[in-house]
Amino acid sequence: MSKRTGILCAGAWCVDRNIAINFWPVEENVATMLGSSDHGGCPGHNMATALRRLGVPFPIEAMGLVGDDDHGQLLARICDDLNINRDSLHLRGDTSTSFTLAMTAQDTKKRTFFHQPGALAVQCPDDFDLSKTNCRIVHLGLAGLMPRLDGPWQSEVSGWVAVLKQARRFGLQPNMEMVSVEPEKIRAAGLPMLDHLDTLIINDYEAGALADIPTLQKGVTDQDACRRAAEKIMGTSKLSMMAIHFPGGGVALSRNGEVASHPSVNVPKSEIVGNNGAGDCFAAGMLVGHHESWNLVRSLKLAHACAASSLRGASTTEAVVTSEECLALADSWGWR
Repeated sequence: MSKRTGILCAGAWCVDRNIAINFWPVEENVATMLGSSDHGGCPGHNMATALRRLGVPFPIEAMGLVGDDDHGQLLARICDDLNINRDSLHLRGDTSTSFTLAMTAQDTKKRTFFHQPGALAVQCPDDFDLSKTNCRIVHLGLAGLMPRLDGPWQSEVSGWVAVLKQARRFGLQPNMEMVSVEPEKIRAAGLPMLDHLDTLIINDYEAGALADIPTLQKGVTDQDACRRAAEKIMGTSKLSMMAIHFPGGGVALSRNGEVASHPSVNVPKSEIVGNNGAGDCFAAGMLVGHHESWNLVRSLKLAHACAASSLRGASTTEAVVTSEECLALADSWGWR
């Protein structure tokens, strides 16, 4: 086999119905829907499309399970339009494509999700064949919301561990994205995976839950606590690199002892349409740097710039532009 290159975006693919509302109502009150549109979503789609829009010089592949329905066909068209290899994106007639209602309140720009699992409720390790790809990195995500992968599988503690062991067996470097569920669920899903991951890119809440270190104080990120959480996770794992992002910036550590932090972009409020997918875009920037062997500061800068660019659109990645354009945009807005 030739030298591995590229990123396989595997696991969770879904469709987001993005709905803008004027404000988030209390129970039994009414908000007005200002508009809606269907776009791709979930970690697999978001990573693949963000990487392609950044203009990366290496292959991007899709792997996942969706329904052979209108939503599945939409995801297939997105891959075709962006030249993402979808040979392993399986459209199956016996299930439905997962979809999420992403409600964005226009007064706060905050989003709330209502998730229909569909295919993600039945996806299992048998749906992953990692023997055929020549990619170097495999990106996985949504641990904590995929019951057959979160639960035990044959002799393994979880389906995720079975998939990660397969990835390692075939020479891939796995990256995992968590989801901000209850801390107990994050630990139950995440801790068994740590010895099988190459990289981990998560947010402040997820890092705090995984490390059992409070990283948020009254909703405000404690950056020192984030670094302690990262150090604890690195110290109890075999990760080569991990990064934690939060509204004000990000921190990253590597196995060779490199430690870096960088502030986020000072995005004008007038430019923000929605933050759905911003975390995935941050992860995309970090994985570009990891794939290309950049230092951590350079990777963090692109990660923040990509996330900032994404805020200009209601969908997860459609507002993302090339790496050079993202960085130029970030410089024009300034850093926090």
